[in-house]
Amino acid sequence: MRRLKKWGLILVFLYVLIAVLAYTYQERLVFFPSKMPLSHTYDFCQDFEEFYLTANDGAKLNAVHIKQPEAKGVVLYFHGNSGNISHLGHVANLFSRKGYESVLVDYRTYGKSTGEVSEQALYDDAQMFYDYIREKYDEEDILVYGRSFGTGIATWLASKNEPKKLILESPFYSAVALGKHRFPFLPIDWLSNFRFPSNEYVKKIDCPIYIFHGKEDSVIPYESAQKLYEAIPGENKELLTIVEGGHNYLQDFKTFKEGMDKILN
Repeated sequence: MRRLKKWGLILVFLYVLIAVLAYTYQERLVFFPSKMPLSHTYDFCQDFEEFYLTANDGAKLNAVHIKQPEAKGVVLYFHGNSGNISHLGHVANLFSRKGYESVLVDYRTYGKSTGEVSEQALYDDAQMFYDYIREKYDEEDILVYGRSFGTGIATWLASKNEPKKLILESPFYSAVALGKHRFPFLPIDWLSNFRFPSNEYVKKIDCPIYIFHGKEDSVIPYESAQKLYEAIPGENKELLTIVEGGHNYLQDFKTFKEGMDKILN
């Protein structure tokens, strides 16, 4: 009996320790930034402008504006939780081929961007870039695009503004729900500082919402996209299922190509 009690106390101690470590280092579990030297020169093989916006707390956010001589509109793009905008040449090419300009954003600590990460700071930064675009474009010509982690930011942004369309690639229902899926043994509701409740924000969006998701996605389950789709009120929405698609390289599949043709044409 004493031995069982001893082992019980050890297990409780280990569980609490894991929970404390998860809370303390959760930023490292969510964000995997790839930094870039300030001297790095981007090469997008087309006309572009690199620029910075400065947040109220002094953080400097780096972005690239891909230009078009006579554009149909502009796509504001938020990438996933790893890499940086230097890896997005294929994204810029996709939008350019369809006649759109694009603004590719690096979050705080990613690429050349600086600052401290928080959920609200990421939202505020996104709004700052949206306002930057609005100086050049009417909202009816702005498309907001989020991929993976970036869907949480894109969904919030679309709920606070009136873009023409919202495109979500491999989205989650909410960051808390995704955390529960990955770490079912932890009290994620209590621990999480990053909640990104996309399921709530989609209820406040008026523009068409398009969702792409691979059915074989092992990072963000396909069921997350289904639940998010069902949370969107009304009929102004579409879920494009890529049957053999995983989490990455959805652009290689016919369903994705045809869907983007429809959305961007």
